[in-house]
Amino acid sequence: MATVIGKVDTLHDEMIHDAQMDIYGHRLATCSSDRSVRIFEVDKNQPPKPIATLNGHHGPVWQVSWMHPMYGVVLASCSYDKKVILWKENERGEWNKMFTHEKHAGSVNSIQWAPPDTGLYLVCGSSDGTISIVQGFGEDKFESSHVINNAHTTGVNAVSWAPSHPASTTLDPSSKDYDTVNKRFVSGGGDSMVRVWKFSGEEWACEAELKGHTNWVRDVAWAPDTGFTTSTIASCCHDGKVIIWQCSDLDKGNWESKTMHSFDDVIWHLSWSVMGDILAVSGGDNKVTLWRESHKGGWICISKQDSNVAN
Repeated sequence: MATVIGKVDTLHDEMIHDAQMDIYGHRLATCSSDRSVRIFEVDKNQPPKPIATLNGHHGPVWQVSWMHPMYGVVLASCSYDKKVILWKENERGEWNKMFTHEKHAGSVNSIQWAPPDTGLYLVCGSSDGTISIVQGFGEDKFESSHVINNAHTTGVNAVSWAPSHPASTTLDPSSKDYDTVNKRFVSGGGDSMVRVWKFSGEEWACEAELKGHTNWVRDVAWAPDTGFTTSTIASCCHDGKVIIWQCSDLDKGNWESKTMHSFDDVIWHLSWSVMGDILAVSGGDNKVTLWRESHKGGWICISKQDSNVAN
């Protein structure tokens, strides 16, 4: 059973679109249609404390993503204003713009930092149909390293990185190509498609097209590596369907699908637990449900909690 342990007054003036904890669970970042990003200090013994308001976007801010702390205290944000901004905290606790990515011709709808073992990469999906990769080179130097044109013809709504070393690859870890082969991410778009992308040589190429949705794919989430021999992706659609995709060998691309559940309303967001065994689903009915795979292979709802879910 899910229990609400507290609520946060975000101080946003308009709809909240995303909220992300850092890896330690000590910082919370939120973003809103009010064009701002807010950062809170989280302590289980007292209410979250606002510590920074980041203003720099000129449109609704859709998503935020924390960089792994091994690279520094950095937060990325993306917006309807076609920009991705990297914000860095200095030693005095002040937050400043570190880099602005302005390579897209449409709203940037989704961003995510790669797992730290994959490298310092930020993937960005846009309504202009392209996906861009921002790469870090140390000493706060970032640049756009790759652009995938026509990734989704009617716009990219969501992106999600694969684990750095997914169990369902057959390549020997001692191979010189091991790191390259395991640079993968998944995207979902308005063309009802889910696509898996792989870095091959010097370019990103579509490795698999997963067909099963009939409307806009609103979110995709690649499950963390659980030590099993199967890679798992969850996707959700405007038609209310959540699909689980599984592959036992990424090199062969033998993806199999299973409809986890068909909801009565649009599903906006998906999020895996750290262990990759529980999937959180939120939708237009203002509810969050938690799902777990049973020993028989089906998926069961293990809790339900009303929520003010933003779209």
